Amino acid sequence: MNFSVLKSATYSTAVVPKPASQSDLFLHSNNHPSRHARAFLPRCSFNEMPQKSMAKKTAYEKIREELKLDAKPKMNLASFVTTSMEEECNILMMESFNKNYVNMDEYPATTQLHNRCVNMIARLFNAEIGENENAIGTGTVGSSEAIMLAGLAFKKKWQNKLKAQGKPYHKPNIVTGANVQVCWEKFAMYFDVELRKVDVGEGYYVMDPAKAIEMVDENTICVAAILGSTYNGEFEDVKLLNDLLLQQNKKNGWDTPIHVDAASGGFVAPFLYPELEWDFRLPLVKSINVSGHKYGLVYAGIGWVIWRSQEDLPQELIFNINYLGADQPTFTLNFSKGSSQIIAQYYQLVHLGREIFLSLTIEKYF
Repeated sequence: MNFSVLKSATYSTAVVPKPASQSDLFLHSNNHPSRHARAFLPRCSFNEMPQKSMAKKTAYEKIREELKLDAKPKMNLASFVTTSMEEECNILMMESFNKNYVNMDEYPATTQLHNRCVNMIARLFNAEIGENENAIGTGTVGSSEAIMLAGLAFKKKWQNKLKAQGKPYHKPNIVTGANVQVCWEKFAMYFDVELRKVDVGEGYYVMDPAKAIEMVDENTICVAAILGSTYNGEFEDVKLLNDLLLQQNKKNGWDTPIHVDAASGGFVAPFLYPELEWDFRLPLVKSINVSGHKYGLVYAGIGWVIWRSQEDLPQELIFNINYLGADQPTFTLNFSKGSSQIIAQYYQLVHLGREIFLSLTIEKYF
């Protein structure tokens, strides 16, 4: 069955006047009502830090005028991110811009909201966790960082296994469809993993699970399935991939796992197709990422990665630090990170609930 739910966006192009040269910007003008805006900005400040200070209102108005050359965010449908949120959430975000999320000891309430998001999303993806158990996962700066973290976990676990067996562990590979987003290519390049792409063809524009299995070998750290292709929104058949890979693993004595890149479909499939098996109901699915800033309805800058269990996240990837006031674990590519998007995600989950997420999804796609 072909599950294709994410409809193509209607692209709109904003035509803006192109300045003759960069140095023509911010010159004297009588069109501005404020005397601050008529102040002169030295041309050198385009490339060098100005020698003298500038009034805060002048800096504000100069920058604001230049930013008018940008398109309107609400008209940007091409990058698949949320561009409008409710005023109550905007206020919450403004009140938390100055909170550095990494400092969990200083901001314990924010940490609790993060952990609740992880638990809610894990249960949305049918993770096998008890009522009072905590899920294994973390917030990220979009799905790109989430995929980097998931890929590193697969690579490290694969390396540990081959080391224990006394086998070479220097040529890992990942199998994906040729329709993957560029973040998978980045992961392969940055972390020295061979990326094996299953070609797509006319009439079949996502990864064919049967062809993917043919590319799997002992050095495959995972097969990545896409739930919501960037190009046409189609869901890949994760259930068929799981079944075929189970047979392959049994035949060869392997334990090749699956990662589901649900950046686009993770906040869609649970509501529109609750019966569709693509998540942790399938035994080989070990981790899932989702973009909170797409159909999680949060401004750009938030993603999530969830692991099936603690054993799927090698402990050597988790660093424990104590120089922020208390012992605390961290597993991110960066360190400091704002709290606003995490708080916004929690707001959307508790404000909308399953009921409104379902109605919004139906309204969008039907």
